Amino acid sequence: MGYYLMKMFSWLACRFSMAGCNRFGKILGKLTWGAVPKRRKVMAVDNIKRCLGVDDAEAKSIAKASWVQFGPMLMEVLRYPELLKNDRMKEYVTIDGLEYLQEAIDKKQGAVIATSHSDSWELMGAALAQYGVPLVGVARKQKDGAMDRFINEYRTMVGMHITYTKGIREMFKMIKEGWMIGLITDQDPAINDGIILNFFNRPTNCFTGPAQLARFQNAPIFHGQIVHRPDGGHHITIYPPIYVDKTNNKKADIEKATQQVMDLLEAHIREYPEDWFWLHDRWKSAREAGLE
Repeated sequence: MGYYLMKMFSWLACRFSMAGCNRFGKILGKLTWGAVPKRRKVMAVDNIKRCLGVDDAEAKSIAKASWVQFGPMLMEVLRYPELLKNDRMKEYVTIDGLEYLQEAIDKKQGAVIATSHSDSWELMGAALAQYGVPLVGVARKQKDGAMDRFINEYRTMVGMHITYTKGIREMFKMIKEGWMIGLITDQDPAINDGIILNFFNRPTNCFTGPAQLARFQNAPIFHGQIVHRPDGGHHITIYPPIYVDKTNNKKADIEKATQQVMDLLEAHIREYPEDWFWLHDRWKSAREAGLE
């Protein structure tokens, strides 16, 4: 039933303008802010103050804005059928740095695109696929089967190949075949699955997946981010490639490349703090390990 409700909402969203849907999405985000648990809000505000050095009022404003953006992002996903018409996606989302990806595509060497839960990250994958990037979207399986079916159907609709986070073998196989693996790199892994690095001048447990994949294939890592344009659309920036060293010290090679990715992410968050999803408990494993 849930799947068909989402399809109905998508049909309705496609009957209205993007501007109208985004306005509704912001209202939806503001209304649902009240349902966010207080402890999570407190955690987010504390992390914002520690990372950015802002006062309590500004930290609360940033935390709320990072939640509210979920509403417009949902509306954009619901409107995928409209964005696929007449190259509308390319009008709505522009890109700098596409030439870096094209060079890797031409070499058929595969690559990793490392991004974060910032701005409309779902739309970023859709736009890259529409620009001709052979993209593998790595997704977490939703607990709600109907929502999992819907979101992956829409991701596939825009041209992405979808695999779940446990599909490690498929990722290694596909990067070897020349695909680009899209990975969200900003969440807190289990303490034994990550590596402790510096992020916002704090010891932070970091996901090493991009560096592991790239080192295996001698492939580049491209850091990419999406931000809002003043006219209501979005703009993606793809940064120059990061290559992982392949010395006798694999751990050091992975650590060096992962730190480079984290440095780029930190710089982006500092510039666009309201875009990043602060309500994820990013430093949980480091805190529980006594490193925070």
